[in-house]
Amino acid sequence: MLPETLIRRFHRAVTRQAQALGPLPGGDLPLAEARLVYELAQQPGSAAAALAARLGLDDGYLSRLLRRLQARGWLERRPDPADGRQHRLFLTPGGLAGFAALDTAADARATALLAARPAADRPRLLAAMAEILAQLEPEEALPVTLRPHRPGDLGTIIARHAALYAEERGWDIRFEGAVAGIVAEMLARFDPARERIWVAERGAQFLGSVAVVAEAPGVAKLRLLLLEPAARGQGLGRRLLGEAEAFARAAGHRAMVLWTYSCLTEARGLYAAAGWSLRESVPEQAYGHALVAEKWDKALA
Repeated sequence: MLPETLIRRFHRAVTRQAQALGPLPGGDLPLAEARLVYELAQQPGSAAAALAARLGLDDGYLSRLLRRLQARGWLERRPDPADGRQHRLFLTPGGLAGFAALDTAADARATALLAARPAADRPRLLAAMAEILAQLEPEEALPVTLRPHRPGDLGTIIARHAALYAEERGWDIRFEGAVAGIVAEMLARFDPARERIWVAERGAQFLGSVAVVAEAPGVAKLRLLLLEPAARGQGLGRRLLGEAEAFARAAGHRAMVLWTYSCLTEARGLYAAAGWSLRESVPEQAYGHALVAEKWDKALA
């Protein structure tokens, strides 16, 4: 399918889904005016020129929309304190009440749209939406959050390790088995007071992972550190590592250890910058390659 055809089909599908949910409250409020109300609720005191730029509207059309909202009693203009010749735009109490009703209804529509999909498909749908938003409007992208793992996350972590290392390093299927073994061992004796597994995500889009497991009395091991390509170069690796170290320290561990490979230069640079030290190097044949395994450690005191 041609890219242009795919984009048009996607746009039509989104429009059909929105129309199937019915009108928002105040059915006489056109979509363009509803968008304007939303913008003014999010950024009160905007200038008309700024609104036109954000919404992609020409000045004449925006002026007509503003007059309609003002006639409805939803909009007021106030002199700009910095320039009396200009005005700033605000929603009136009636406009704020109208926005609240629109916002509540929009949330209900979104919930209904998601509920119509099979439960197993929802995470993929949300992840795809988050990725599209990040690509088309990076300034509007959802923040990256870290959270403890939930049921189903560990399967994703195993799958993404296997896929990324096969694609980027050429490691064979035995690596997937090794990661699955690590996860199985962790879960068999998982102690949430001393151990933790995190998932990094934007919306429902998986971006990475890291884990802390108890290795020995007072010693924790760092495991499963992974970053999706789209999440690299943004400080997320440092954030995951810092979160893991802070948890290990709070859980009473006095030191941390990890094993990595010499070819993973980005990860090694991250560890070195965070104060970890290389202690041991061991050549080995693994996953179809001649590798050098490395042991690193760091005191947490």
